[in-house]
Amino acid sequence: MEIGVDSFAAMFSGNSSKIINDADAMNQLLDRIEYADQVGLDIFGIGEHHRKGFLDSAPTLILAAAAARTKQIRLTSAVTVLSAADPVRVFQNFATLDLISRGRAEMVAGRGSFIEAFPLFGYNLQDYDDLFSEKLELLLKIRDNDSVTWSGKFRAPLKNQSVYPRPLQSSLPIWVGVGGTPESFIRAGTLGLPLMVAIIGGETHHFRPLVDLYREAGKRAGFKPEQLKVGMHSLGYIANTTKEAIDDFYPGYAESMTKVGRERGWPPMTRSRFESQMGPGGALLVGSPEEIAEKIRRHSDALGGITRLTFQLDSAELPHEKLMQSIELIGTRLKPLLANLPQQNVGALANAAGVVN
Repeated sequence: MEIGVDSFAAMFSGNSSKIINDADAMNQLLDRIEYADQVGLDIFGIGEHHRKGFLDSAPTLILAAAAARTKQIRLTSAVTVLSAADPVRVFQNFATLDLISRGRAEMVAGRGSFIEAFPLFGYNLQDYDDLFSEKLELLLKIRDNDSVTWSGKFRAPLKNQSVYPRPLQSSLPIWVGVGGTPESFIRAGTLGLPLMVAIIGGETHHFRPLVDLYREAGKRAGFKPEQLKVGMHSLGYIANTTKEAIDDFYPGYAESMTKVGRERGWPPMTRSRFESQMGPGGALLVGSPEEIAEKIRRHSDALGGITRLTFQLDSAELPHEKLMQSIELIGTRLKPLLANLPQQNVGALANAAGVVN
């Protein structure tokens, strides 16, 4: 199983009254990516937001800077808000990143969980899904062909148009990031694209019927079970002990989730709700390396096998030093505990692909 970290380049206070400036925050983020490479993590992802409090509006620039400071770690978006972007420019940006990183670039394409990108770039939110579907089609066509002829509703047509540069990798990896919409899971399976499931609340096993939809759709489209990779993105934090992890994580997590809840109509985050997410089947991955390794195994079993897991460490307004410590523990203590966990149980996947719960 591949283990990594996702960051939204969140510009928080670090649980203190001292707020660092944006330039220092960006350099700390690059330090964390470099350190993740040094301690052996497989992947680092940068999100995309266009709102106050986040520094990731241009994720490929951050990833390109990180590419110059790293050697092995793969660099991806988490996610690219494709609905509000031009697929030609998206491909060119990631192809360039792939050249800079010498073949380490990936992309997770999604629709985004916030909506400010739509009015910012002149799109109608009512076209939310149609925009993504059409632009994903074009992006894949550009990836798979040097010259493209294409027409659609939301962009000027292309007629035998070449798109350069081409990436170093023969086929730039493109994952689909999904939340809880069945149609999104089915679309990813029909296209045979790897799936990154964002599970930030509830219990992981509740997502199994959706993952089964993905695998069934992929099977019907002619893809082999081992081609239908499933990754999981979860909020988390690792410390030396579970008590230390909870003490560090909960105050900032409660504050940041309550802030988001005000926008979305959620109730304030309480200690009891937090503790329910800490339970055996809960989505939060907060604890010691040993405890979280066992929880990841349970999550993998619940979803019928996962290929990749990424921690979203930005959700608790933790200071840089704490995040560096967590990255070290993920790489040096957690990852070895998962070394014998298969990336996919192909037999189990084949069975799962034949039955939709």
